[in-house]
Amino acid sequence: MSIEIGVNMEFIRHEDKPFAAGVERAAQFGFRYVEPMVHNGRELLSEAGYFHSFSLDDDPGEMKEVLDKHGVKASGLSAHCPLMRPEISVPYLQKAIRMAAGVGAPVINTDEGIRPPWLPVDEEAFTVIKYTLTTALRTAERYGIAIGIEPHQSISKTTEGLMKIATLVDHPLLRINYDTGNAHLGGADPYDGLRRAGKRLAHIHAKDISYEQSGAERGKVTGTAVGCACGDGVIDWARVVAVLREVGFSGVLSVECGTSEQAARSLAHLSGILARG
Repeated sequence: MSIEIGVNMEFIRHEDKPFAAGVERAAQFGFRYVEPMVHNGRELLSEAGYFHSFSLDDDPGEMKEVLDKHGVKASGLSAHCPLMRPEISVPYLQKAIRMAAGVGAPVINTDEGIRPPWLPVDEEAFTVIKYTLTTALRTAERYGIAIGIEPHQSISKTTEGLMKIATLVDHPLLRINYDTGNAHLGGADPYDGLRRAGKRLAHIHAKDISYEQSGAERGKVTGTAVGCACGDGVIDWARVVAVLREVGFSGVLSVECGTSEQAARSLAHLSGILARG
């Protein structure tokens, strides 16, 4: 694999469609990879067919059948959980790892989550995160699934904080899912961040940020749910691709936008840049 293009399933969220419909739409646009979102237990909207998230209590074979039917693969699983709450995150990450193995996704993507108010941001917080990751990595090792840390919250919004979390455990399966849009909004330089992540990169959230949102929120938030179409915002995708090639990245740019129309235009924009070599 070189650099491929996929899409995070959030693009279908506001259409009130189920997982299978989102996969079908992505395939129709020409995406070869999708990034499913998973959740614990039963969730009303997903059960009723109005939301794209997939339960970790369901059979991985069911998800794989949908992917295979439409000729796409899972680039990773969106498995965000609060790493500073191990009672939640350890079993959740373990289930997500087993789901990823069952569908052929090489990485599960997460972040540190919102910090509990009773846990100060000091070495105590990192000790808790390290415990969570160390335990989850024991399961990841059995299945050969990477855990990708995403810049998305109060610690990981900076490149320094992201790198600290991603190096808390000395393990080859502790990697980085770099989100260009979150990094920009958090005040980091996404190109420098990608370069510093380097060989630890396992997956990329190709998230662009509109000029309006950047002007209103940069430095005031730690990230955002979805971005605009790639090519419409502040992120220089030719520069992103150049940095990824410089560091030897081989994997998927998973477009993270809010509508089907934005997803289609993102695919066209990124495909043009990759085609230029």
